[in-house]
Amino acid sequence: MRNKTDQWSSKLGFILSSAGAAIGLGAIWKFPYMTGMNGGGAFFLLFIAFTILIGLPILIAEFIIGRGAQKEAISAYKTLAPKSGWSIIGIWGAIGSFLLLSFYSVVGGWVLIYSLLSIPGMIIKDNADYAELFATVTGNPFVTIAGLAIFLIINIIVISFGIKNGIEKSSKVLMPLLLLFFIILVVRAVTFEGAMEGILFFLQPDFTQLTGESVLYALGQSFFSLAVGFSVMVTYSSYLTKDVSLPMSAGSVSIMNIVVSLLAGLAIFPVVFAFGLEPAEGPGLLFIVLPEAFAQMPFGELFLSLFLLLFLFAILTSSFSMLEIITSAFTEKKERSRTKVAWIAGLVIFIAGIPASLSSSNLAEFKIFGLTVFDATDFLVSNIMLPGGCLLIALFIGFKMDKTLMKREFSYSNSLSSTMYTVWFQLMRWVVPLTIIIVFLGSLGLI
Repeated sequence: MRNKTDQWSSKLGFILSSAGAAIGLGAIWKFPYMTGMNGGGAFFLLFIAFTILIGLPILIAEFIIGRGAQKEAISAYKTLAPKSGWSIIGIWGAIGSFLLLSFYSVVGGWVLIYSLLSIPGMIIKDNADYAELFATVTGNPFVTIAGLAIFLIINIIVISFGIKNGIEKSSKVLMPLLLLFFIILVVRAVTFEGAMEGILFFLQPDFTQLTGESVLYALGQSFFSLAVGFSVMVTYSSYLTKDVSLPMSAGSVSIMNIVVSLLAGLAIFPVVFAFGLEPAEGPGLLFIVLPEAFAQMPFGELFLSLFLLLFLFAILTSSFSMLEIITSAFTEKKERSRTKVAWIAGLVIFIAGIPASLSSSNLAEFKIFGLTVFDATDFLVSNIMLPGGCLLIALFIGFKMDKTLMKREFSYSNSLSSTMYTVWFQLMRWVVPLTIIIVFLGSLGLI
């Protein structure tokens, strides 16, 4: 059993921390530009369907595995399936989290830099070219590496404090504030002249814009946004007491994720079309559109600064979960200092993240299968490793984990019927793995 000092102090703290792990770059940064590059409304509809039918069941599964074992990811699979090879799922998750955090921290560094620039009023200016500003920031190797380093140092410090005093305390304050500022931004965005075109692009499905690759991206986005596939939520739920309903908690996290993604789209696309910007701009979309929107508001620089700081904190709550799974893997059994392990892990991730941070400057011409290091890492993690991890988890739930333990964990502290458990289990055993395989093969043009 976990020590009580290593547990969440409340149900709300767990839900907000889990939502913080899920929301962040996935919903706020990546979702808008992936939607813009893949046809708008049809992609959003697919994303919602995949989140509810595939992502949510997997999230419940990760919660069940973690609390059922009361261990971090690698040890959890060893505990639930001893003397077997299923611990590869936890190892896969730790490696995936490492790779994800190596490029995720680069974007975190960009937001950190923008936050620092916005405080003295160095972003919003008359006749400013925000696309050029983004290119200047990301094209400066010293600035991007410094941003990467500072972002990781913040992560290390918080993880060193542990679950209750580090991750939970920060999430309880920051997530509600971020939601409030997003609502303010949406209200302003939809009132721009020409905003309706952007709203229709985002909410009106046009399935002719979809390709097999788009469907794979929508599936990967649902996994990325919910932080499932790398057993991050296995580690988080291992700190959870038995008086919390896992299906209800997973449902709350999923709903919050969809709502924030909706708000992100409504904040971004009306501005994109109102100002004649390109919705398929790519990773820089958010950094170009936000200043445009805030520049049209009274006290825009102040609001931009506050929003960027909250956005930075939302990104941090996501990155905490990735560093936590790596740190806990090395401190679970052996009496190692959490602080020391966090610093060592952070240093290695920093070194691994340098090539991605230079993808817009010194290494811009270096390509892997036609992609920069940053884009190649993103593609590997989001569209291969995350679906692969989710497939392994579905197979573990469907064919290996003890069914009695599974049903007991599913049923604690909720009034859901046994029928709901059966539906969830059948989804995990058949629908989830088959969907992942079909979508992946379809994206390769094999079916």
